[in-house]
Amino acid sequence: MIIKTYQDPRTTAVAVIEDLIAPLLSAGVCSIAVSGGSTPKLLFELMASAEYRDKLHWENLRLYWVDERCVPPTDEQSNYGMTAKALGLDTLPLAPEHIYRIKGENNPADEASAYTALVEQNLEANEAGLPVFDLILLGIGDDGHTSSIFPHQMHWLMERTPYVVAQHPGGQNRICLTGQTILSAKVLAFHAVGQGKREILRQIQTHAPEAKAYPSSFFNELRADVLLYTDQTIG
Repeated sequence: MIIKTYQDPRTTAVAVIEDLIAPLLSAGVCSIAVSGGSTPKLLFELMASAEYRDKLHWENLRLYWVDERCVPPTDEQSNYGMTAKALGLDTLPLAPEHIYRIKGENNPADEASAYTALVEQNLEANEAGLPVFDLILLGIGDDGHTSSIFPHQMHWLMERTPYVVAQHPGGQNRICLTGQTILSAKVLAFHAVGQGKREILRQIQTHAPEAKAYPSSFFNELRADVLLYTDQTIG
């Protein structure tokens, strides 16, 4: 894991924009899959701010989601809804046809199949036949989950179908990107900030025994070039 540490959440988010997102958008059309939660909310707000809005090549963005709660887009829990509000999607110079939301209001199994078909149609496949995103931005939960792959559903790490219906420990259905497609991304990065993440990040970074129970640790074990952007000193 390549760790990039910054002084606070804002400078961490700025680094994600300047190191990853801006160069990719400047280079040409690129597919980016984003996650939900409070950490990327700040990232999206910065991208849409006066500081970056006119500097980013929005016309090259093809926007996808890593996971989605099975709720309507107007629900406060919707990852799409949070992203749309934080980015101001309806005001950006980004064509609606280049925004590929997961329709959480649909039948979960049907939507997982439909979104799988969508990414398989839109993205080039690697030698293993898996769709390849240019960039996947992941978060890390306090229990070590990522992409709605929770510790009780570790089998989704080995799944080859790109999107499936996973389940939160509380019972909520979620549509999520699975482990093998995540591993196939050209650039794979975690964005995790806050004091509460320090210990779990330390365990992942040091390959501690506890980390074997964390879905997020799986990617660190298999790819040496996984990036971590954080405001926590964990070395």
